[in-house]
Amino acid sequence: MKPMKFLAVAVLALALGRPASAEVKIALDGPADLESSGTYVWAHTFAEHLKANGIAAVEYERGALGEEADRLDQVSQGLLEISMSDVKSAGRLANITYGVYLPYLFDSVATLDVALDQGGIMKKINAATTPQGVRVLAFTALGLPAGIFNTKQVVESIDDMSALRMRALDEMQIKLYEAWGSTGTMVSWSEVPNALQTGVADGYLNPPFVPLVYGHTDFIKHFTDASVTPSMRIVIASEDWYQGLSEAARAVVDEASAKATAANRQWLEERNDILVQLEEAGIAVVRLSAEAREAFVQASMKTYTDGVLSEDEVAVWLAAVGR
Repeated sequence: MKPMKFLAVAVLALALGRPASAEVKIALDGPADLESSGTYVWAHTFAEHLKANGIAAVEYERGALGEEADRLDQVSQGLLEISMSDVKSAGRLANITYGVYLPYLFDSVATLDVALDQGGIMKKINAATTPQGVRVLAFTALGLPAGIFNTKQVVESIDDMSALRMRALDEMQIKLYEAWGSTGTMVSWSEVPNALQTGVADGYLNPPFVPLVYGHTDFIKHFTDASVTPSMRIVIASEDWYQGLSEAARAVVDEASAKATAANRQWLEERNDILVQLEEAGIAVVRLSAEAREAFVQASMKTYTDGVLSEDEVAVWLAAVGR
């Protein structure tokens, strides 16, 4: 680097309260694909805004800095600045976070955003997570609402679920499958392809893009557009790192987060052709009738009081969406 250029970078870094050599590490959770990955849209937009404002940022591919639990530990200890993570990472620290998975509570991601911001949910989450070293910066949309994928049969009604054993992300999903008359088994994401091909699990609940991006179209053959929950992940940041920033640097980070979230939501609005892409890939798509959807809605209500959230936590989410 030329002396004058290095001096300029160093001066700007000092103004931001960080050394010139400091690097913000961003652990990705999926492919670095701006077309198909909403979380990458967020991460890349965030990183570019930091770099444009004199803060070095480097993206690390999925798995390079460990799995979900590893990255949560690193963030909480101040060893990793930013991680694109699953909702469960914050849920372990703040149980109320799991409310994002309450089935059929949100009619859109915009409704969820209102609950998080105007409804005060984000503040409640961070009130619990920041004393444990973790700040939730944002909820990121993965794609259209989660539906039911499986390898075995068409699912046109809730009765069809009884023949399926579903891969579950967490205990909350297992409760949901049970409410639908199905069963669930927890399988880590890295083991999902093998589980689906060997019959350990028959399907999963995910946004429509998942089998296309992760190469599951050879064995996933059916999708039911049940629109159960918004398909979301979270961005967690080291609270030690965040609080150690100067006021100016923290403002840049906050601006980057807001810009990245807006880019993620814009990306989501452009995903309307995804069901056609599934059909072109050989996956049969079922669009539920109003009667069939209502059966799923009514059965799912049981999980509001028989799930991982307390009645008080459910009440907070209901109030946040005006119900």
